[in-house]
Amino acid sequence: MANLTYKANSAQSRIFEQEFIPLLDAVYAFSYRLTGDRTQAEDLAQETFLKAWRFIERYAADTNAKAWLFRICRNAFINEWRSRQSQPRTRDIEDPSVKMLPVADSPRNDRMGDEVMLAINSLSEHFRTVILLDLEDFTYEEIAVILDIPIGTVRSRLHRARNILAKKLQVYGRSQGYNVQDNDDSEDAPNAV
Repeated sequence: MANLTYKANSAQSRIFEQEFIPLLDAVYAFSYRLTGDRTQAEDLAQETFLKAWRFIERYAADTNAKAWLFRICRNAFINEWRSRQSQPRTRDIEDPSVKMLPVADSPRNDRMGDEVMLAINSLSEHFRTVILLDLEDFTYEEIAVILDIPIGTVRSRLHRARNILAKKLQVYGRSQGYNVQDNDDSEDAPNAV
């Protein structure tokens, strides 16, 4: 059998160790948000780093490593989702492990409540992805590059996703004692959620 070991040069090893490895937790958190499952998130994060290593010569050193890794992660997630769509689905309804996406086990749940995570998880893939990237503090330009869409589309999706989230969270806000307004100007209201 042929030796499949890949030898990287020292510059590639430096890039991987200094720029990519510190982002492992961020990539895992993004993977978890995309998949909603710890095991799938681990697999997706691992696949992201394997692809990053495999195609490291395409990365320009000292550029935005996080954006590059998140784009790989997103593309791997989409490819996996597409391959699953083409396969027949089977599910044993008696299996007690079949359940909704976990919320309480989210890596970021210390900063974001269950209701917010449920609302984000309920968004369509396009809106959820752009919101998650925005929560990771990417600029509109970076999100456009990661998702390979025009910046105007990023702005539009973010605006629409935020409006959908606001509507979904109004009931929760009221239950927590906030004075939530039902009109579109709720962002300007002093007590709005």
